Amino acid sequence: MALVPYEETTELGLQKFHKPLATFSFANHTIQIRQDWRHLGVAAVVWDAAIVLSTYLEMGAVELRGRSAVELGAGTGLVGIVAALLGAHVTITDRKVALEFLKSNVQANLPPHIQSKTVVKELTWGQNLGSFSPGEFDLILGADIIYLEETFTDLLQTLEHLCSNHSVILLACRIRYERDNNFLAMLERQFTVRRVHYDPEKDVHIYEAQKRNQKEDL
Repeated sequence: MALVPYEETTELGLQKFHKPLATFSFANHTIQIRQDWRHLGVAAVVWDAAIVLSTYLEMGAVELRGRSAVELGAGTGLVGIVAALLGAHVTITDRKVALEFLKSNVQANLPPHIQSKTVVKELTWGQNLGSFSPGEFDLILGADIIYLEETFTDLLQTLEHLCSNHSVILLACRIRYERDNNFLAMLERQFTVRRVHYDPEKDVHIYEAQKRNQKEDL
């Protein structure tokens, strides 16, 4: 996730980001996420897309127990933490500058026996893909990660690398600008994409994507 300031139209909208702790209840656990807007910007606050995706996972929409999962651009790590509590073996990733902050949230919210199945790892989209095996994960998770147009090509390359023909991608996002739709169009060239959930209160969509097989392309 890029460490850049995010424009919010109202002061009220920013207030929740300036709270040092954000508290949630998922998977029969109270989760307290540390936030640090001042130093890390958008990477260090909980966005609505992360809450909606965490809720979707808790609903049992996809099988998590015993599955391998990776969260991209994890920021605070909420989605990855919830996936781990629900039984997945999770690799939670972000850029190097955000890793120590991310680790602190993971360590504070996962019991030791779950921490042992959870990895926090550096991933800069399109760059250090060699440290991940091709098609390594059953499930790829991303919450509010498709807002910077200059990252789209690298993100697509990363998704292509991490996915096998059986992997499922879940992306939660708010469609704010035309460029967000442009990314979905780019995604559809390589993956079958469908919207599987919409939260009207938070105006967040969840899209599921899987690699197109060769027969579909013929």
